[in-house]
Amino acid sequence: MKELVIELYEASDKQWGYRRIHMELQEEYKMEINHKRVYRLCRDLNIQSIIRRKRKSQNINLHKQTETEVIAENLLNRDFTATKPNKKWVTDITTFKVGSNSLYLSALMDLFGNEILAYEMGSKAGSSLVIKTVYSAVQKEKDVQDVLLHSDRGGQYTSKIYQDTLEAYEIKASMSRPGNPIDNACIESFFSHLKSEAIHPYSVQNIEDLKAKIHDYIYRYNHKKTKTFGPAVSC
Repeated sequence: MKELVIELYEASDKQWGYRRIHMELQEEYKMEINHKRVYRLCRDLNIQSIIRRKRKSQNINLHKQTETEVIAENLLNRDFTATKPNKKWVTDITTFKVGSNSLYLSALMDLFGNEILAYEMGSKAGSSLVIKTVYSAVQKEKDVQDVLLHSDRGGQYTSKIYQDTLEAYEIKASMSRPGNPIDNACIESFFSHLKSEAIHPYSVQNIEDLKAKIHDYIYRYNHKKTKTFGPAVSC
């Protein structure tokens, strides 16, 4: 078990702490293991996440609702313009149904050019899915310090482990106001076009077929020079 913990820690470039390692053991390795045991293992191995100290900012005011829920202000405030890459990101989750099965898509968009920087799919819409999406975007872009990342107030985004992840990369959190989907209009519009253009006109046989269609749409969306499809709002 200690060897596996070390392997996960090293694979994350020493970014993960015991909470993230515990989640990975549960989600990816299907282990029924108590978080306290993972904490003790990490303590014995002298493992802790490398989290850079956040600089004080007047722009961020996180209001803690409970010990496990963190709400951020709406710093994006419907300003969907970006003058260069990695200044403003938006993210959200949408659901697809195939028979009795569900597939959740977590996507992250850079408002400079509206490119989908990263996306993950899974059968559960938990914190693990959105954290993997952020991690994929960070690995692709590398320098993400002070990026503004906007989301809604879903439980995945208000979770402490998600907020800890943003803090580790010095990413600034922003959240939509309750009942205001237009606060995250760009990613909402992208999902709408994806479903109407890639999914609804066709017969989807199973989850794997659905995943293939999503992969294909996002690839074409990102690589088509003159987009005749995609977000219809001014982003």
